[in-house]
Amino acid sequence: MNTLIRIRMWLCAAALMLPLAAAAGGKQSLIIVGIDEKVLWNDAGKMVFYPPGRDMVLIMDIGTDPLAPRIIASLPLMNSIFGPPTNLQITPDQSLALVANSLTMVKDGDAWKTAPDNKLYVIDLKASPPALIDTLEVGKQPSGMSINSKGTLALIANRADNSISVVSIAGKKVALIDTVAMGESVAAVTFTPNGKRGLAVKFTNHKVAVLDVDGTKVTYNKDYDIAVGLWPYNIDVVPNGEIALTADNGNSGSADGNVDTVSVIDLEHNPPYDMDKVVVGDQPEGLAISPTGKIAVVPLIRGSKVATNAWFYHRNGTVVVLKIEGKKVTKINEVEVRGDPEGVVFSADGRYLYVANFNDGDISILEVEGTRVSNTGKSLRLPGHPASMRGPAR
Repeated sequence: MNTLIRIRMWLCAAALMLPLAAAAGGKQSLIIVGIDEKVLWNDAGKMVFYPPGRDMVLIMDIGTDPLAPRIIASLPLMNSIFGPPTNLQITPDQSLALVANSLTMVKDGDAWKTAPDNKLYVIDLKASPPALIDTLEVGKQPSGMSINSKGTLALIANRADNSISVVSIAGKKVALIDTVAMGESVAAVTFTPNGKRGLAVKFTNHKVAVLDVDGTKVTYNKDYDIAVGLWPYNIDVVPNGEIALTADNGNSGSADGNVDTVSVIDLEHNPPYDMDKVVVGDQPEGLAISPTGKIAVVPLIRGSKVATNAWFYHRNGTVVVLKIEGKKVTKINEVEVRGDPEGVVFSADGRYLYVANFNDGDISILEVEGTRVSNTGKSLRLPGHPASMRGPAR
């Protein structure tokens, strides 16, 4: 069955579900999922590249019925698994979505290979159906991004350009207004809740850079680089702004069977510093903090993309649950999901957690009760492999 037919079937199914969901009286809450169909891993753990043209970006509603998410739109936009699964985000008012594409595919004789891209797609979520309204050029290999809580500014980490793109948002108008040189590769970036700081992970140098934000002016504060764990790849901040967490990927971003860490940064201290590390397991990549601030979750890929005969191969990944009590962070649980879990998104009330499993092309639905997280056994099959997933900025 070709991809176009599958998409049409999914959209028809979603449309049939709509009257039932509306009758339940739920409120629409959106997430965005990036599908990458250009690369897969075989049983030998080798990447197999495919021609471009089958990627897509899905807009999904998880609010109407949290246990039965529905696809409300599919856009034929390129998206890449190469980068943290935070290359896309929705504005706080759910009016726009931004999608950065880090890599494209180019011909290499009779085969294909990757090359840095520089595209930022702007999607109007209020259109019916949601539609692409603009495409911008930002830095090379744009990867992790963050939109501030006001929905007026976005930061994008450009891995190949060693820079941060500063993007303004005014209604439906999105514009590149500045580029901040970082001196080395940055993989992901986030705003603090008050919007006055940005934090960018320096993947190859095992540090977090601090950005000062004054209106639309963003400045790299070179005096404040924070040494964290090995190969930090993702970062998030608790809702009260006291601490930040980094997912330290380890082994240059690949699984190796050895444990890796989450670093805890004290943002109230002057200067901010790495105050603690929590051992989580092999190859953390995704990272999300609950809107309640009580827990954080870290998916572990743990060898689900390596050769099946490797001693550290696991068919499925897991989600590690971290309890947050003030500035104390503790591992309290680990929940099995499916192969190669990448993006993770909490529902707006923090009662559900959605985990995008790249290898299996589906989303696992987990339930959250206080600090307890359990797998509901429910999942949503997708029309492709989810490389990234995000909800609205907060």
